[in-house]
Amino acid sequence: MALEALADPDRSHGAIVRVAEQLGVHREALRTWVRKAQAEGQDASSVSADRDARLAQLEKENRELRRANTILKQASAFFASVPK
Repeated sequence: MALEALADPDRSHGAIVRVAEQLGVHREALRTWVRKAQAEGQDASSVSADRDARLAQLEKENRELRRANTILKQASAFFASVPK
């Protein structure tokens, strides 16, 4: 609620005080919670970026392994059909 109000330029001025009154909490307590949530959000975005990079790497490796597996299956079938 407070983060949304702060993100909206039309409502951001005095948002902490307004939301604190609506929730019935002290404005400094809410301000502390908002700062903590914003910091955690930044940490989460860097973790998310790391996860996305790792996922892309694993997907690439998976494609390469599937291709190699297909080639090996074809080679195996070829050599199995060659008369001795």
